[in-house]
Amino acid sequence: MPTRAFTVNASVADIFDQGPLMATGRPLDVAVQGAGWIAVETPEGGEAYTRNGAFQTNAAGQLQTAAGFNVLGDGGPIAIPPDNRVTIATDGTVSVVPLFGTPNSSNPVGRIKLVNPPENELVRGPDGLFRLKSGQAAEADANVKVAPETLEGSNVNSVDAMVSLITLARQFEMQVKMLQTADANARSAAQIISMNR
Repeated sequence: MPTRAFTVNASVADIFDQGPLMATGRPLDVAVQGAGWIAVETPEGGEAYTRNGAFQTNAAGQLQTAAGFNVLGDGGPIAIPPDNRVTIATDGTVSVVPLFGTPNSSNPVGRIKLVNPPENELVRGPDGLFRLKSGQAAEADANVKVAPETLEGSNVNSVDAMVSLITLARQFEMQVKMLQTADANARSAAQIISMNR
């Protein structure tokens, strides 16, 4: 019936506010400063976006997110050669310094694709990544910067969330009591009607 409302198992809106930045000291950690997204490659070969900058390298040396998605650079996925120390600059440039041989010889191996599409054009997928509604790839934005050796925390305000939870719990209790009262009234009315017959 059109008058019936059912619960949903997902939020109806996404909050794009930036969370607190926490220094980790880990070279493969980056956090997007302000508005912006990190481009990753989906298993289907498409492009999606995340703000989770906890990177790692797989056995083939490819730079990946913690969920196993390849991080995209200017020319595709970024590969890290073995036996190198990795540094990531604020513009997303990934450089390596060999652990053996010539010391302090920094060689760039790629630049993380950073994008900043309009928020109203983004839609969340079932894998937690965001994509453009059009299905196209967003253009790289040179104005997006990252903070090296830093991760972004949750943008959820725990106090507001707890207050909202308490409010919803009280509303639920009130609705249950209203149903119980309506049921008791219906039973009383049924008893009165049966006595008058």
